Amino acid sequence: MSTFQILMLGATLFFAYQIYRHVQTLEDAPEKKADVNESAAVANIPTAEALVAQADHAYESGEIETAKDALTEASQIEPNNPEIINKLAFVTAKSGDTLKGIELYERSLELDENDDLTHNAIASLYRQEMAYERAQDHYRKAIEIDDEYALTFYNYGNLLVDMGNIEEARSMYKRALEIDSDFSQAREALLSLGSTQ
Repeated sequence: MSTFQILMLGATLFFAYQIYRHVQTLEDAPEKKADVNESAAVANIPTAEALVAQADHAYESGEIETAKDALTEASQIEPNNPEIINKLAFVTAKSGDTLKGIELYERSLELDENDDLTHNAIASLYRQEMAYERAQDHYRKAIEIDDEYALTFYNYGNLLVDMGNIEEARSMYKRALEIDSDFSQAREALLSLGSTQ
């Protein structure tokens, strides 16, 4: 092989290498662009936390359906988050679908059966539906979990009045006032039953 042929081979290899590098950058560029697009897409996907904040703002503005939509989306992102489910249950019931609200609270209790506030909330909905025994079960469970929450005793007292159990209702209102002596609604309810402290 002559010197000229060796130089030509070297030049060919050099240019081949340069073309290879150029082709590599062409192939890599779309992948990098795709990565950037994917990152942008991920950045535009709202988090459950952001959706809950959006729902809170919408609810405070009186936009119940907007709040419900945001919480529905948040619950799809975090399906086992009792806090999100409870908020969704609340706005669902507020939108007029009490039975769906009850269903959502039941689901929340499957995830955390020791949440007295959820028991309180579902009991209130059962009371609205006049399912008094179910409501009573949940108030009892709430008291079992936390017997120092005055609102549970007040709400339970209201249920007992609906059920015609006036003496038991009196004792619930009295207990609410023992826990919180400034609980004016409990005091008024007790007075409305013709009783004093």
